[in-house]
Amino acid sequence: MTSVRQKLWKNPIAKGSIILILFAAVISVFGYSVIPDNTENANVMSLPIAQKPMGFSIDVITVRESESNSFSDYLFGKSFRGYIIPVSNYSLENQTIKYREYLGEGLEGDWKSLEISEEVSVENKTFYLGTDKFGRDLLSRLVLGTRISFSVGFISVIISLLVGIPLGAIAGFYRGTVDSFIMWLINVIWSIPTLLMVIALTLALGKGFWQVFVAVGLTMWVEVARVVRGQVLSLREKEYIDAARVLGFSNFRIIVKHILPNAMGPVIVISAANFAAAILMESGLSFLGIGAQPPMPSWGGMIKDHYPFLIMGKPHLAILPGLCIMFLVLSFMMLGNGLRDALDVKKTD
Repeated sequence: MTSVRQKLWKNPIAKGSIILILFAAVISVFGYSVIPDNTENANVMSLPIAQKPMGFSIDVITVRESESNSFSDYLFGKSFRGYIIPVSNYSLENQTIKYREYLGEGLEGDWKSLEISEEVSVENKTFYLGTDKFGRDLLSRLVLGTRISFSVGFISVIISLLVGIPLGAIAGFYRGTVDSFIMWLINVIWSIPTLLMVIALTLALGKGFWQVFVAVGLTMWVEVARVVRGQVLSLREKEYIDAARVLGFSNFRIIVKHILPNAMGPVIVISAANFAAAILMESGLSFLGIGAQPPMPSWGGMIKDHYPFLIMGKPHLAILPGLCIMFLVLSFMMLGNGLRDALDVKKTD
């Protein structure tokens, strides 16, 4: 029988999904090494160059009051204090930069000057996907938004597994009163709309990045618990479980070493679906203003900031983050379908 990995790789849709997910994972970790604006949260803004089209290029004077310079900058961005001045024209004379500030299309300021120093530099910047309504580089913020989505998805799935697997295993193995109580708890939480539950937990825990992890994770464990319970109910009646009991193995050892390893197939599949659901949920919370807080770049927050531009001639400001959400969620859903087919022992090659 071919391995799960080989089966996935033979499926072109699952293969493409894996490649896209791996690319997004690498970008989410090392994004600061490749983006044009590698400052923390890619939050360098300038209102005169706000809402510029794709490929917009302009000379910029950067004045740094302070800037970090360490290895952690490649993972978490540079701590930048200062500002940028877009210029329409400039000249270098001795130790002075003379410039005319760019104030908008066809608008220029008066001639001003700055002394050349280590804190002052001039460069030509190209905004490949344009700028947002605050004049920030859209490409940089889209790339960093991948980290937010991946982090929320990963941590939320881990929390759901840590809560759902033990409760589902205990309910399915011991049955009786324990099973009835856990199933009652699952049904109560299941009956509450997921988004309302997340909003309530977020408001109770406070707005913020880490609160979203906990809120989303604590609403997704019920699906994991139900799947694990069903698998354990089936596996506990197998002959090798009876043999383990005859040999005197403890219930804990039987559950951990003999039942759960054989119940992980469906759990892996549902985890991929939960990963996609967590990304959608985080985007929705950020759109509502109770997810990742500004200036942290979140795809949902970017859509919230720019959805009026859909009818104002610059729809890409809202469409691009929406496409990022769509492709990443679709990739995880297709991966889940591929895992379902690959782990199906009844399906022949």
